[in-house]
Amino acid sequence: MNMTTKKDIFKEHLADWLKAKGNRQKRGEMIKYISQTINVNPKSIGRAFKRHQMNKLGGTKKNGRPIYYTADVNSALKDVWETASCACGELLHPVIADYVNGFKSEGRWNHSPEVTWKLLEMSEGTVKRRVNALGRKYNTIRGKGSTKPSALKNIIPVFKGPWDNLPPGNTQIDTVAHCGNTLAGDFVYSLSIVDYATYWGVRRAQWNKGAMATKDNMVVVKNRLPFSWLMGHPDTGCEFINWVAKDWFDNNGIKYTRSEPYRKNDNMCVEERNGHVVRKYLGWSRIDAGRKIVVVINQYYETLDLYLNHFHTVKRTLIKERAGSKYIRIFEKKARTPYQRLMSNESITQETKDKMSKEHKLLNPLLLKEKLDKIHKEIFKLQKIGNQGTKI
Repeated sequence: MNMTTKKDIFKEHLADWLKAKGNRQKRGEMIKYISQTINVNPKSIGRAFKRHQMNKLGGTKKNGRPIYYTADVNSALKDVWETASCACGELLHPVIADYVNGFKSEGRWNHSPEVTWKLLEMSEGTVKRRVNALGRKYNTIRGKGSTKPSALKNIIPVFKGPWDNLPPGNTQIDTVAHCGNTLAGDFVYSLSIVDYATYWGVRRAQWNKGAMATKDNMVVVKNRLPFSWLMGHPDTGCEFINWVAKDWFDNNGIKYTRSEPYRKNDNMCVEERNGHVVRKYLGWSRIDAGRKIVVVINQYYETLDLYLNHFHTVKRTLIKERAGSKYIRIFEKKARTPYQRLMSNESITQETKDKMSKEHKLLNPLLLKEKLDKIHKEIFKLQKIGNQGTKI
């Protein structure tokens, strides 16, 4: 059935529909008849009668007030807007008259007196709405700021593995905040780097997590790794996703990747070490006694790295399977230290192995542990002094 016939049916039955107001049975019969006749949903018939009654269906009269600011007024506003260097509505409204007078003085105002009057009488709110519409239509080319994190994230690729067959030097990076129960103010952060193949770790403390402080610590880490640094893989924290870090990795020929936001398993090794190492040895309390304490913590980390890398074993998970609500994990049969993993790795040169072997023979785990305990006491002594008085 064509549209003309549908309109005729509603026009023919409109009077009966209005008379049947309040009579649900009568209107129900009309709805059933009309829906079967023109094959429309019964629920739409009441709305169709209302549209027809209000002259929206088949009528010649339009509802609502007539358009006041017509297309010729918009054209005059566009001339002023473009001359004003596409200013926003708030800044343009107070000076519209000045621009109109400028056009007139040069004999280049080609709009009628009525259009000019409407333009000059236009309220600030109307100018803002119409200027915004002009901006959306004509200002289509927009630049992208290089300092936006989202733009830099698009440059740094996401890496989700596989990690298993990568040689030593492919590291995961993260920071730990020693903030206690509040992130307000200044405090110490720990930068932690763990090599996936060997579990060799390097930790450094820094005051806050600024880009330069993080970069300076990565310089130290690079010099302390016993093998070439091939890849740095942090999360999406602002201490890593910045141009200072990106340029440093590029200039040193180190591949720079990142994990997906809110996906801690992309950085599984370093996230695990955050709890097993950083939190275990320095705890969860706030450390904010000033920059002097950073120096002492770094002395602590130098000893701790030797202690962990040479004498602290790690048992890697080989298989992780879900069984109902639990996970079943199958581990390596024998736990090994990062030093042992390094010495057995075929990618490590013999020269490096000889150097690490000499270092290992000079170390004593007991003396390292005693030294750790001594420095640990000094750290929290400094923190206690800082809590009682001015930060050092």
